[in-house]
Amino acid sequence: MTAGVDSSLVTIDLAIDGMTCASCVARVEKRLGRIDGVQATVNLATERARVLAPASISPDALIAAVTGAGYGAHVVEQVRPPANRTGMLRRRLLVSAVLAVPVIVIAMVPAWQFAGWQWLSLVLAAPVVFWGGLPFHRATLANLRHGAVTMDTLVTLGTGAAFAWSVWALVFGSAGEPGMRHAFSLAVSSGNASGAVYFDVAAGVTVFLLLGRSIEERSRRRAGSALRSLLEVGARTATRLEPAPDSAAGFREVPVPAQSLVVGDLFLVRPGEKVPADGIVVDGEAAVDTSALTGESMPVDVSAGDQVSGAAIAQGGSLVVRATRVGADTQLARMTRIVEDAQTGSSRSQRLADRVSAVFVPIVLAIAVATVAGGILAGGTTSEALTAAVAVLIVACPCALGLATPVALLVGTGRAAQSGILITGPEALEQARRIDTIVFDKTGTLTTGRMRVSAVVVVGESEEVVLRRAAAVERLSEHPIARAVVAAWDDRERDARPVRSRVSGFRSLAGSGVAGTVDGVRVSIGRPDQLVAHGAITATMDETVCDAIDRAAAAGATAVVVAWEGRARAVLVVGDALRPDAVETVTRLRALGLAPVLLSGDSAAAAHAIAAELGIDEVVAGVLPAGKAEVIRALQDAGRTVAMVGDGVNDAAALAQSDLGIAMGSGTDAAMHASDITLVRSELSAVVDAVSLSRRTVRVIRGNLFWAFAYNAAALPVAAAGLLNPMIAGAAMAFSSVFVVLNSLRLRRDRGA
Repeated sequence: MTAGVDSSLVTIDLAIDGMTCASCVARVEKRLGRIDGVQATVNLATERARVLAPASISPDALIAAVTGAGYGAHVVEQVRPPANRTGMLRRRLLVSAVLAVPVIVIAMVPAWQFAGWQWLSLVLAAPVVFWGGLPFHRATLANLRHGAVTMDTLVTLGTGAAFAWSVWALVFGSAGEPGMRHAFSLAVSSGNASGAVYFDVAAGVTVFLLLGRSIEERSRRRAGSALRSLLEVGARTATRLEPAPDSAAGFREVPVPAQSLVVGDLFLVRPGEKVPADGIVVDGEAAVDTSALTGESMPVDVSAGDQVSGAAIAQGGSLVVRATRVGADTQLARMTRIVEDAQTGSSRSQRLADRVSAVFVPIVLAIAVATVAGGILAGGTTSEALTAAVAVLIVACPCALGLATPVALLVGTGRAAQSGILITGPEALEQARRIDTIVFDKTGTLTTGRMRVSAVVVVGESEEVVLRRAAAVERLSEHPIARAVVAAWDDRERDARPVRSRVSGFRSLAGSGVAGTVDGVRVSIGRPDQLVAHGAITATMDETVCDAIDRAAAAGATAVVVAWEGRARAVLVVGDALRPDAVETVTRLRALGLAPVLLSGDSAAAAHAIAAELGIDEVVAGVLPAGKAEVIRALQDAGRTVAMVGDGVNDAAALAQSDLGIAMGSGTDAAMHASDITLVRSELSAVVDAVSLSRRTVRVIRGNLFWAFAYNAAALPVAAAGLLNPMIAGAAMAFSSVFVVLNSLRLRRDRGA
């Protein structure tokens, strides 16, 4: 049970037992909705109900309401996939198939209809109909006790009518006479009402429905495999480090369950072990495999001060980590909750299908009655009329309608999670289909958010000397530009033993740079105008220096001057680097029909320089974080449907204002709450994958719904006209549901645009 959005409401997850179709979903939602202040969303594929209820409503009251509707329920205390019931279904299917096959074969081949075959058919078909079909009959009786009819009602009435009519024909009609034979037909065949038996129909329909239900159940488990894999990737145990004054290391290693860790605990992660909780590395270095969380195959190097997430795997080194998030607060747990929330959600398409299914079964019962009456009034035999009515009952089962949306949603959101894309729910999928404009924040989204030295222009000195002295001084500063200068020197010396010069007299020049003595020379580093103001250099600089400063400004980069002995010795051009896949991402988004817009708080020169590299024509620069939402609103007022891509923290207001908010992979609470889609993996190309997969999932949902509606619309009149044998109708109905599930499973192979 988790806190809801409103402080007076709580969200309660219920596992629902006994649902088989969309009419069951509608019935459970209706019963729960009768309780004052309760809102419920029920998902057939996950067999869950997400209930938003006043805190005064107890879970027992909700369970009682579900029980009153004829279904079982219990509170789900933690995220877990639906129970596996495929084993029992498979046993029923196998036994029923072994018994039913002889009945069907004999009925279809008149030459094999030996004396007394009809009585053997009765013996073989009885356990198939009553034991094999028990799940359908049990659900029918449970719902009838509460005045409800569902898909199971149609199955029970159809198979029961075929079996009961056959028994009556055997006992009271001429069908039990020795030597009786009749041929199999794809359509309803005419003949003496009391001289035909339909055990093949009763047994065959039951087997086909069990086969469909078994494939459906197995496929639904495959569809939920992404959520299941998220639940299973977490570490089960941890090695906690506890103070031990008598130990040489000062700590002793204590194996404990991972869930027993608390914030502030120190724990050890050896090579090959999973990180049991989110934390900050205190000691050690290792490459960390985060593929379970982000979908990225390349390990990330971490050392002291870096953050690590639970379920990541340490490689090539050991780490001592201080826990910052444990249990349900870890990134893995939050990802799992988001995926489950999305899979429990209900889209507009699904709600429409549920409403249709709720009234569909009574309509079908009325059509079946009308078929019997119409067939007899039209001069047909009672046998023909009854057989046509049975075909109507069987073929009309709306299983496919109930599965069309939730199974596709289950697969699509699970596939996205495996790729490091967290989709909050079906509404986000539907919005992704409609967007025509995609707005990018610049820093941290299109760029890496890390400064780097892109060029070094020297005057009368070697580049090596300039970088070495500048890096020596900047190493004592925490400024982002300082880190970029240090990284430039360290990268230069990566293949050799790094040379680090000693620094004395370090001083930070407020707002303008740093200074320190290196090699007996006073080195100053900072913006040129500020160095002039501090007297580190003269206002008259070398022409090469001036040209480098002007070119940097035109490109939107920052020019940093390195000076000593009163002269500018070099210009370091520092800027925020584009993400490696930024250009490709913008190109692919254009191919999807989206117009890219660059939105930045930087100067117009910097923003236009980045836009030119990316091929973005529409640029809005110099916008403060508070004003970004206004820019989004202006685009929407112009009739555009806007997606916003940002870092999820500074851009929270803009993400919330947009029609579709996409937060880049910080994995923070702000990102997950402000956005509709959160990209856990760091590649910008994940934006394209998110939009593409969302659109493809919506297309699959719509295709499923079309198939389900079209199937029932086309099959009902054919069955009512007596042109469809009930056994063929049962097979068609079962495989319509299987088709919907298998069609949805194609999303598991989706690799993006």
